[in-house]
Amino acid sequence: MFLQSMKKGLLLLGVFLMLASCSEYQKVLKSSDAGKKYTLAEELYNEAIVENSKPKFRKALRVLEQIVPQYRGKPQGEKITFLYADTYYQLGDNQVAGYQFERFVAAYPNSDKAEEATFKSAKSYYLDSPRFDLDQEETVKAIGKLQEYIDKYPNGEFLDQANAYTTELRIKLEKKAYEIAKQYHHTENYKSAIVAFSNFITEYPGSPFREAAFYYRFDSAYELAINSYEVLMQERLNTAKGFYNNYIKYYPEGSVYYNQLQSDFQDLDSRLQNF
Repeated sequence: MFLQSMKKGLLLLGVFLMLASCSEYQKVLKSSDAGKKYTLAEELYNEAIVENSKPKFRKALRVLEQIVPQYRGKPQGEKITFLYADTYYQLGDNQVAGYQFERFVAAYPNSDKAEEATFKSAKSYYLDSPRFDLDQEETVKAIGKLQEYIDKYPNGEFLDQANAYTTELRIKLEKKAYEIAKQYHHTENYKSAIVAFSNFITEYPGSPFREAAFYYRFDSAYELAINSYEVLMQERLNTAKGFYNNYIKYYPEGSVYYNQLQSDFQDLDSRLQNF
């Protein structure tokens, strides 16, 4: 009985403290005292960082939105502007976070937080990059922002992360270009496939999809040739033979597509001998 009463009392005390805290928060939020709001925003932000609390970040943001303009140009402005940008970042509002960190760096280029802000701005754009089969405008933008960080801080604290994110995004762009070319191949639009794979090989020399691009370029040319009118076949077979030689030059026996390539090439060579 005593334990039940104690638990009930603690619960009521917790509810009371929560209500009192909410009441105080609302009171400060509605006040015109910028100093109190500054103190409250900083407290909420620090608590949110420790507790990883989205609700507290949202509460901090409401206060910060009110006071950031008031502290612009003042000594506290640097800190409050960084907290404002980082609160958006912690809440996962990537577009706004990226923009606000850029504003921070522009306003305080010599700040101790400038490097962190530059990186977090770039990372915000990285986090906003869509999956590979969608429009990649944001991905290109993110690569540019990450490269800006790498160029500005070649020995920076976040260099390894920036390089890893850049590599990941470049592979995403490569995958999109490769899949577009492969789609031409699969829909038997072989002329477009040859052009697309040739462009891919030129533009992405270090891509993990490079070997596949060499193979499917050959296969597209081979299929185009053997399904052509006889008047066009010899020239197209020779083009396919050239693409075969390109593949063998870079990917000798034992490579992924080697056996399939040999089978098709024997047929191709046999057809050429008949001309």
